[in-house]
Amino acid sequence: MLRRFFCLSALAVLLVLLLGSCSATRDIPEGQVMLNKVRVVADGKYRDVNAAQLKKYVRQKGNSRWFSALKIPLGVYSLAGSDTAKWINRTLHSIGEAPVIFDSLQARQSCEILQLCLQNQGYLDAQVELYTELRGRKLNAIYVLHPGKPYYVRRLSYDIQDSAVARLLEHNGSRLREGMQFDVDALNGERSRLTALLRNRGYYRFHKEYITFRADSLRADRQVDLTLVLAPYRNSEGQVAPHTRYSIRSIGYASGAADDSLIHLRQSVLRENMFLEPGEIYSDDALQNTYNHFGRLGAVRYTSISFEADSASAEPPNPLTQGTLPLDALVSLQTNKPSTISFQPEGTNTAGDLGAAASLTYQNRNLLRGAESLSVKLRGAYEAIRGLEGYRNQDFIEYSLETRLSFPRFIMPFLSWDTRRRTIATSELSLLYDTQNRPEFHRRVLSAGWHYNWKPQNHHDQYTLDLIDLNYVFMPWISDTFRREYLENSSNYNAILRYNYEDLFIMKIGFGYTYNNGRVAVKTNLETAGNLLHLGSRIAGAQQDKDGQYRVFNIAYAQYVKGDVDFTQNLLYGYRDQLVFHVGLGLAYPYGNSRVLPFEKRYFSGGANSVRGWSVRSLGPGRYKGRDGNINFITQTGDMKLDLNLEYRTHLFWKFGGALFIDAGNVWTLRAYDEQPGGQFQLKNLLSDLAVSYGMGLRLNFDYFVIRFDLGMKAVNPAYETEDEEHYAIVHPRLSRDLAFHFAVGLPF
Repeated sequence: MLRRFFCLSALAVLLVLLLGSCSATRDIPEGQVMLNKVRVVADGKYRDVNAAQLKKYVRQKGNSRWFSALKIPLGVYSLAGSDTAKWINRTLHSIGEAPVIFDSLQARQSCEILQLCLQNQGYLDAQVELYTELRGRKLNAIYVLHPGKPYYVRRLSYDIQDSAVARLLEHNGSRLREGMQFDVDALNGERSRLTALLRNRGYYRFHKEYITFRADSLRADRQVDLTLVLAPYRNSEGQVAPHTRYSIRSIGYASGAADDSLIHLRQSVLRENMFLEPGEIYSDDALQNTYNHFGRLGAVRYTSISFEADSASAEPPNPLTQGTLPLDALVSLQTNKPSTISFQPEGTNTAGDLGAAASLTYQNRNLLRGAESLSVKLRGAYEAIRGLEGYRNQDFIEYSLETRLSFPRFIMPFLSWDTRRRTIATSELSLLYDTQNRPEFHRRVLSAGWHYNWKPQNHHDQYTLDLIDLNYVFMPWISDTFRREYLENSSNYNAILRYNYEDLFIMKIGFGYTYNNGRVAVKTNLETAGNLLHLGSRIAGAQQDKDGQYRVFNIAYAQYVKGDVDFTQNLLYGYRDQLVFHVGLGLAYPYGNSRVLPFEKRYFSGGANSVRGWSVRSLGPGRYKGRDGNINFITQTGDMKLDLNLEYRTHLFWKFGGALFIDAGNVWTLRAYDEQPGGQFQLKNLLSDLAVSYGMGLRLNFDYFVIRFDLGMKAVNPAYETEDEEHYAIVHPRLSRDLAFHFAVGLPF
């Protein structure tokens, strides 16, 4: 009932805002009109011109539309009317958007800009016309592009007025070629490429203004004779001289602190992160790599590198630096405080049970004077559990101690010094002890691991390696009530449940790879556990227990392999709108010493980052329908997961954004378990097992993080019994049954 009230209220508000936007013309001064729509189209003869891409150059656009359809901000503004004496009207004006008044001057300027853009693409005879459609006091502006035929480069020549530079460029080719379509962006790209090339070859003072192009067009043949001109260096008196190459003579270090205190970093660390080498020529890439490496050190707050050229001296004979002038580099480093202590309170909500938690963290950012980071975190949590009967205590208490020691480099034998310094890497040692006391049981987790994270310089790739990860989970106490009702009750679904309440040892290794270029993101991960222990048990001739498992220190160990792939692509990437596609696939298989995956490694569906028509851990596996009870989160898991998502994102106003989405997916088991009927994956049932949902969301974007609210509705529910309305919920929606609300931090994918 409450959900229906909120939905009807939202619909009423939306209707009022739409009516307000329709009456927005009442506030427009006499003799003026409101700009309603802007279109940019090319005449039908020239389909190679991307008119939609040129729309961003139009100087005046109509009022913003939510989801490219609804002028809600304009409606908010119009609701206030012209009376600004009342604070409510002033507030509506400030958060709304005033109607855009058509400006003929800006329209003419837009025509000129569009014409220039076409000419820069090689359409030197381009023309742009403006057509207007007036409907009442609203105007639609249509910019029609007449590109004409493009011009092509007939002859390409070079006028390089520096013999040393000419010899250098002679061996590096060119991205320009005869016969190409004349394109100013391509010319600017070649200027930038040649400038970067020269600055990486020692030409410290060279800049792209030294490179120009001379174009002579033959309009009858639509041909262009193009000449690249590289001008010589001119000193302050206007005298012409060759461009000077520079080499690094010395590198000094200074503290950027006000008290000029010493730099608390070892000399080996300074050398490892410095890519400018004495005796080598100057390079922009080396300078940027130096900034990148010092910038990632937690002990360093700010880095500044300055150079001083000595024109009076010469370098000693060196084939590499012959004919260069020396540069002296000074690196100023401002370091952070080595130690900090922070306290963070938080609220918790587990399945409706409210509680509180707090953590105290100590961090040392320069433990061994090599920018090593040591963090020690002590965390405590408390929740009051409701609805449990037959248990002595009704509270959940958790304490954990976590320690991490991170090195900003590879700590690995047999790696060369050059490989270590040319890879942005982190090596980390982690230790965790966690104790959980619930009314049903007490649980202890002890884990340790050695991990690597690295990425090559100037790449979109990133790699992770869990060289070893140890987890020991043990249950020192289980209540008689829980053991009797769930673990020892033969009529209960306890095969999967019992496995997850036994002592267990996990020894795994894993490898991950991530690629992200801003438009396409791929994330993969592969891990396996128990293989070395299983091999050792077989070699040592160990005996299996009654369940057919080998044990280490009288503890069964898990054995499985697990792989995950996530792919995300921005199909539409505009200034205000994005259309994002995501597919996620996960597959895990227990074998050898395990028949069931550990609970932490099992997949679940539903929730804020999956199929959003279902709450977290409430979907699947397959057609399995969860039973009433307090432990369905155990059985509604699987060994395989598929997520398919399509989300349209748009900017609304201020820091608010909106989204429309369609989700599909589910989880399955690879083996048939009696406790999960209908949950095993079968290829013939893949489509009928897919759950589908749709919905809309609101995002609050603070740049550094995003707060997200999503409302999802079930569309197709594979877990139904006899009710057709439940199966095809999109045809027979019921808010109390099909609506799910999600609150999360960060985007779903």
